[in-house]
Amino acid sequence: MSDQTTRLGLPFILPAQAQKHVTHNEALQRLDAIVHLAISGESNTPPSSPEDGACHLVAASPTGEWAGHAGALALFQDGYWQFIAPVAGWSAWFVSENAVRVFDGSAWTSPPPGPDLELATLGINATADPTNRLSVSAPATLLNNAGSGHQLKINKATAGDTASLLYQTGWSGRAEMGLSGSDSFAIKTSPDGASWHEALRITPAGAVTMPSRPLARAAAPAGSALIAGPANRGFGTLHVGEGGFSLGAAVTGGGNRLVFPASGYYAVSLTVSATAAASYWVALEKNGSENCVTLSGIATGGTPLTHSASAICYFSAGDYARLAFSGTATYQFGYGATEMMAMLL
Repeated sequence: MSDQTTRLGLPFILPAQAQKHVTHNEALQRLDAIVHLAISGESNTPPSSPEDGACHLVAASPTGEWAGHAGALALFQDGYWQFIAPVAGWSAWFVSENAVRVFDGSAWTSPPPGPDLELATLGINATADPTNRLSVSAPATLLNNAGSGHQLKINKATAGDTASLLYQTGWSGRAEMGLSGSDSFAIKTSPDGASWHEALRITPAGAVTMPSRPLARAAAPAGSALIAGPANRGFGTLHVGEGGFSLGAAVTGGGNRLVFPASGYYAVSLTVSATAAASYWVALEKNGSENCVTLSGIATGGTPLTHSASAICYFSAGDYARLAFSGTATYQFGYGATEMMAMLL
């Protein structure tokens, strides 16, 4: 028969043993140490002034009084160190980590969560809060498939609520995609986290718009006019205008300049509908000096001639376009007649 218990190593009081109280007190001290076990920390070196009852985990390369006791629990009682070998299944509160760990037979590890774990907040290498109830700080987050695929679902209660992904720089919003305030899917960006620009919107019916992409279809008000060149003329109507296109200063021959809102390369097209007795020429003129697109016609015997041309031109924000005429012709203006289109590429 062994002289101590199997699991906790408590000493038995043997028959005819003298000073039985010594054995009994030793067992009580051992119980006092390992029941509701609290471990101050893990170290290779004994503390210089340990408190009575202090318990430490001896690290892999111990020195001094702990030499030769790697992996043991060092318990300081009655002025000297006692060493206890942990048993698989023991749990302890690690004071320095503010966490519970379990001994698996070779190492102290964090206990696994239960099968139906429910938590109010969860922080993984981060601090969760009442708003960010799940907080993760890591180089990457993996969501893998189980079965034929994997879906990440973001639900909202009503159409006016938000279900989106927000991308930040220094905790300030820079891009957002999702259902923000409606059931249309949108992508928007921000330079400062305060002002936002919607780049793409897809309605529930599948219609796609790009509200911030400069796009214009401009013409003078519908009608006809005889123009004997050289002359200039602007625009009076934006049949399609988004992304900041606007009509600017007045042009001497009538209408207004078309002002470009953003710098970049634009696909521009010019359509001219005219009747002439001789040759004529029309240009889409940039900043009053550079011709982006030109069209020319010849005598048509009284029948209006409609022709178009396209080009790619660079415009800086604030540049403008107007029409330049040469020769003499009667022009048809308005939608589908003499007009121009511009779109940022």
